[in-house]
Amino acid sequence: MEHVVIVGNGIAGITAARHIRKNSNKKITIISAESEHFFSRTALMYVYMGHMRFKDLKPYEDHFWSKNRIDLKQAYVEKVDTENKTLLFAEDETMTYDTLILATGSVPATYDWKGLELKGVQGLVSKQDLELLEKNAPNNEVCPKAIIVGGGLIGVELAEMLHTRKIEVTMLVREKGFWSSVLPDPDAQLISEHIKSHHINVLHEEELDKILGDEQGNVKGIRTKSGKEIQCNLVGITTGVKPKIDFLEGSGIATDKGILVNRLLQTNIKNVYAIGDCAQQHEAIGLRKPVEAVWYTGRMMGETVAQTICGNPFEYNPGNWFNSAKFFDIEYQTYGWVFSGKNKKTYEAHFHWKHPDNTKCITIAYHKENREFLGINTFGIRLRHEVLDHWLNTHQSVDAVVQNLDQANFDPEFYRSYFPEIKAAFSTSKQFKNHE
Repeated sequence: MEHVVIVGNGIAGITAARHIRKNSNKKITIISAESEHFFSRTALMYVYMGHMRFKDLKPYEDHFWSKNRIDLKQAYVEKVDTENKTLLFAEDETMTYDTLILATGSVPATYDWKGLELKGVQGLVSKQDLELLEKNAPNNEVCPKAIIVGGGLIGVELAEMLHTRKIEVTMLVREKGFWSSVLPDPDAQLISEHIKSHHINVLHEEELDKILGDEQGNVKGIRTKSGKEIQCNLVGITTGVKPKIDFLEGSGIATDKGILVNRLLQTNIKNVYAIGDCAQQHEAIGLRKPVEAVWYTGRMMGETVAQTICGNPFEYNPGNWFNSAKFFDIEYQTYGWVFSGKNKKTYEAHFHWKHPDNTKCITIAYHKENREFLGINTFGIRLRHEVLDHWLNTHQSVDAVVQNLDQANFDPEFYRSYFPEIKAAFSTSKQFKNHE
């Protein structure tokens, strides 16, 4: 019987296992050193905040795995021997495979800062990171002050987590606005002000130079490139993530930033595949990045590779870009492409509307020449995925999209609608008048 071994029990690896089981009787083994069972990584913050217990993060009962004949093994893979189709574990054990799926996910991305080894310096990606945070910052007596380096989604999650335990939080953000490498300036500025309104110190255009420690090896502060020294008891590194591929050295599996794969998610080694955060497309799909550390793309890759392994090969096609997140109590959605700053395309124009209360805004991107709808960002206003997806696939005009925004409304009927105000603002905007 063919033995399929999956390294990694995140959403990509688990989805692959489930779909392989649906379509075959192959022997399946999932290997993970992080946790015994699959859990919802995006909900880790709610455990620290006291809203959930860790066991509540498991989507499946523990008996699900044996019932579906999926073997689980807790181990750390140190080396992959592709010539002999063998995995070598840290515990000196080995395991052979017929087909190997690498779904090893990401680790925090760090740079050449001094002091990363100090106690109290950590990221927020894994279950172990959550457990370490409980030790480093159990309350504001042990950890009165924290510094977060980086202005992305993990950074704002960590800020909210620490804030619930009354820990003073300062964020170092190298751009002029929060996450302005992704968000257009009006969106980034709104989020910056919103985070500050929750009593988080946000230092824009500041970068980490060095992490400072005491004689016992504990973090005591940081120094910025501008020369500021700030005391703290915790340094959260949230400057992005990178694929976990260090254990593949000498395996013969081709890597770059991640594990290089084709559209079938195959590596250069026969019967070896890579999916999820650790996979890198040889050629980017459309305007997407070659490596995408996103929950839903991991799920899609898991479904795709399972079909290929079960004899029904088809290419990975993630469709239109979309994503969602929360900045404290502001919900964020994006569909299509809304580029920012130097990444903004020469053909791209934006229409921006903001509510006077500074908690709701919308930015719509469209083509300057033909007025084709390219993408949308919403903050505090929820829209339906299937409607936006249809508009993007059918190349609707920005004018048609604005006039029909109410068709995409996802908020409950008792919520106030802002679409009349948005339409009115668009009809009097420079973008509309120039078109006339």
